[in-house]
Amino acid sequence: MLVFLDTEFTSLARADPDLISIGMAAVGASDFYAERIDYRHDDTSEFVRTDVIPLLGKIPGAACTSVELASRLRGWFDALPEPAIIMYDFLIDWQLLQAAFAGDLPPNVDAHQLVDHKMFRHSAYKLGEVLTYSAAWPPHHALADAQALREGYLRWQAAMSGRAWNTPIVPTPDK
Repeated sequence: MLVFLDTEFTSLARADPDLISIGMAAVGASDFYAERIDYRHDDTSEFVRTDVIPLLGKIPGAACTSVELASRLRGWFDALPEPAIIMYDFLIDWQLLQAAFAGDLPPNVDAHQLVDHKMFRHSAYKLGEVLTYSAAWPPHHALADAQALREGYLRWQAAMSGRAWNTPIVPTPDK
Protein backbone atom coordinates (compact mmCIF):
# COMPACT_ATOMS: atom_id res chain seq x y z
CA MET A 1 0.00 0.00 0.00
CA LEU A 2 1.18 3.50 -0.75
CA VAL A 3 1.70 5.89 2.16
CA PHE A 4 2.50 9.50 1.31
CA LEU A 5 4.70 11.25 3.87
CA ASP A 6 5.29 14.90 4.65
CA THR A 7 6.99 16.58 7.58
CA GLU A 8 7.50 20.06 8.91
CA PHE A 9 10.74 20.75 10.73
CA THR A 10 12.73 23.50 12.41
CA SER A 11 15.18 24.63 9.73
CA LEU A 12 17.49 23.43 7.00
CA ALA A 13 20.12 25.91 8.16
CA ARG A 14 21.26 23.38 10.77
CA ALA A 15 22.76 20.01 9.96
CA ASP A 16 20.16 18.29 12.15
CA PRO A 17 16.66 19.71 11.56
CA ASP A 18 14.18 18.74 14.27
CA LEU A 19 10.78 17.26 13.44
CA ILE A 20 7.81 19.47 14.32
CA SER A 21 4.90 17.67 12.66
CA ILE A 22 4.33 14.61 10.51
CA GLY A 23 1.49 13.67 8.19
CA MET A 24 0.94 10.42 6.33
CA ALA A 25 -1.83 9.95 3.79
CA ALA A 26 -2.44 6.31 2.99
CA VAL A 27 -4.19 4.70 0.05
CA GLY A 28 -6.66 2.24 1.55
CA ALA A 29 -6.21 3.12 5.24
CA SER A 30 -6.74 6.04 7.60
CA ASP A 31 -4.32 8.95 7.60
CA PHE A 32 -1.89 9.77 10.42
CA TYR A 33 -0.95 13.13 11.89
CA ALA A 34 0.99 14.23 14.95
CA GLU A 35 2.73 17.34 16.25
CA ARG A 36 5.68 17.28 18.61
CA ILE A 37 5.63 19.61 21.59
CA ASP A 38 9.28 18.93 22.46
CA TYR A 39 10.96 20.08 19.24
CA ARG A 40 13.78 22.62 19.48
CA HIS A 41 11.74 25.85 19.37
CA ASP A 42 14.86 28.05 19.34
CA ASP A 43 16.06 26.41 16.11
CA THR A 44 13.04 27.40 14.01
CA SER A 45 13.60 29.51 10.93
CA GLU A 46 11.64 32.68 10.22
CA PHE A 47 9.67 30.77 7.56
CA VAL A 48 8.69 28.11 10.10
CA ARG A 49 7.65 30.75 12.65
CA THR A 50 5.45 32.58 10.13
CA ASP A 51 4.14 29.80 7.86
CA VAL A 52 4.23 26.51 9.79
CA ILE A 53 3.72 27.14 13.49
CA PRO A 54 0.44 29.10 12.99
CA LEU A 55 -1.00 25.94 11.36
CA LEU A 56 -0.35 23.74 14.40
CA GLY A 57 -3.12 22.85 16.83
CA LYS A 58 -5.85 22.32 14.20
CA ILE A 59 -6.26 18.62 14.96
CA PRO A 60 -7.33 17.76 18.51
CA GLY A 61 -5.09 15.21 20.20
CA ALA A 62 -2.24 15.59 17.71
CA ALA A 63 0.22 17.09 20.20
CA CYS A 64 2.72 14.67 21.72
CA THR A 65 6.31 14.21 22.82
CA SER A 66 8.90 12.44 20.68
CA VAL A 67 8.50 9.31 22.83
CA GLU A 68 4.72 9.38 22.39
CA LEU A 69 5.18 9.98 18.67
CA ALA A 70 7.23 6.81 18.23
CA SER A 71 4.52 4.83 20.02
CA ARG A 72 1.70 6.40 17.98
CA LEU A 73 3.58 5.75 14.74
CA ARG A 74 4.15 2.09 15.67
CA GLY A 75 0.48 1.66 16.50
CA TRP A 76 -0.57 3.23 13.20
CA PHE A 77 1.84 1.11 11.15
CA ASP A 78 0.77 -2.03 13.06
CA ALA A 79 -2.85 -1.35 12.05
CA LEU A 80 -2.11 -1.05 8.32
CA PRO A 81 -3.77 -3.85 6.35
CA GLU A 82 -0.69 -4.54 4.21
CA PRO A 83 2.99 -3.57 3.93
CA ALA A 84 3.67 0.10 3.25
CA ILE A 85 5.67 1.76 0.51
CA ILE A 86 6.54 5.22 1.81
CA MET A 87 6.41 7.94 -0.85
CA TYR A 88 7.90 11.39 -0.18
CA ASP A 89 8.98 14.44 -2.12
CA PHE A 90 11.93 15.57 -0.01
CA LEU A 91 14.66 13.30 1.38
CA ILE A 92 14.52 14.98 4.79
CA ASP A 93 10.95 13.64 5.21
CA TRP A 94 12.25 10.07 5.04
CA GLN A 95 15.18 10.86 7.32
CA LEU A 96 12.90 12.46 9.93
CA LEU A 97 10.55 9.45 9.85
CA GLN A 98 13.53 7.20 10.48
CA ALA A 99 14.66 9.47 13.32
CA ALA A 100 11.18 9.36 14.88
CA PHE A 101 11.65 5.59 15.16
CA ALA A 102 15.28 5.97 16.24
CA GLY A 103 16.16 4.16 13.01
CA ASP A 104 14.21 1.01 13.90
CA LEU A 105 11.41 1.03 11.32
CA PRO A 106 8.40 -1.25 11.69
CA PRO A 107 8.69 -4.54 9.78
CA ASN A 108 5.77 -3.66 7.50
CA VAL A 109 7.64 -0.74 5.93
CA ASP A 110 8.27 -2.58 2.70
CA ALA A 111 10.09 0.13 0.76
CA HIS A 112 10.47 3.87 0.32
CA GLN A 113 10.68 6.08 -2.72
CA LEU A 114 11.47 9.70 -3.48
CA VAL A 115 8.92 10.79 -6.09
CA ASP A 116 10.13 12.21 -9.39
CA HIS A 117 9.88 15.99 -9.13
CA LYS A 118 9.07 16.24 -12.86
CA MET A 119 5.62 14.98 -11.86
CA PHE A 120 4.92 18.29 -10.07
CA ARG A 121 4.73 20.17 -13.37
CA HIS A 122 2.06 17.88 -14.84
CA SER A 123 -1.48 19.28 -14.94
CA ALA A 124 -2.87 16.09 -13.39
CA TYR A 125 -0.65 16.53 -10.34
CA LYS A 126 -1.47 20.24 -10.10
CA LEU A 127 -5.20 19.44 -10.13
CA GLY A 128 -4.68 17.11 -7.19
CA GLU A 129 -3.06 19.93 -5.24
CA VAL A 130 -5.83 22.39 -6.12
CA LEU A 131 -8.48 19.92 -4.98
CA THR A 132 -6.66 19.25 -1.69
CA TYR A 133 -5.55 22.62 -0.38
CA SER A 134 -8.01 25.12 1.03
CA ALA A 135 -7.98 28.18 3.27
CA ALA A 136 -8.50 25.85 6.24
CA TRP A 137 -5.85 23.33 5.06
CA PRO A 138 -3.12 25.28 3.25
CA PRO A 139 0.34 24.19 2.16
CA HIS A 140 2.90 23.71 4.94
CA HIS A 141 0.54 21.74 7.15
CA ALA A 142 2.12 18.27 7.14
CA LEU A 143 -1.17 16.38 6.74
CA ALA A 144 -2.49 18.69 4.01
CA ASP A 145 0.83 18.36 2.17
CA ALA A 146 0.78 14.55 2.48
CA GLN A 147 -2.81 14.46 1.20
CA ALA A 148 -1.93 16.78 -1.70
CA LEU A 149 1.02 14.55 -2.59
CA ARG A 150 -1.28 11.51 -2.53
CA GLU A 151 -3.99 13.16 -4.62
CA GLY A 152 -1.52 14.60 -7.11
CA TYR A 153 0.41 11.36 -7.43
CA LEU A 154 -2.72 9.26 -7.99
CA ARG A 155 -3.95 11.67 -10.68
CA TRP A 156 -0.51 11.78 -12.32
CA GLN A 157 -0.33 7.97 -12.21
CA ALA A 158 -3.78 7.76 -13.85
CA ALA A 159 -2.71 10.21 -16.56
CA MET A 160 0.48 8.25 -17.26
CA SER A 161 -1.51 5.03 -17.68
CA GLY A 162 -4.07 6.63 -19.99
CA ARG A 163 -6.93 6.67 -17.49
CA ALA A 164 -9.13 9.67 -16.71
CA TRP A 165 -7.43 11.91 -14.17
CA ASN A 166 -9.75 14.91 -14.09
CA THR A 167 -12.66 13.04 -12.51
CA PRO A 168 -12.99 11.72 -8.95
CA ILE A 169 -10.15 9.33 -8.20
CA VAL A 170 -10.96 6.04 -6.55
CA PRO A 171 -7.67 4.51 -5.39
CA THR A 172 -7.00 0.98 -6.55
CA PRO A 173 -4.91 -1.42 -4.47
CA ASP A 174 -1.32 -1.69 -5.60
CA LYS A 175 -0.27 -5.09 -6.84
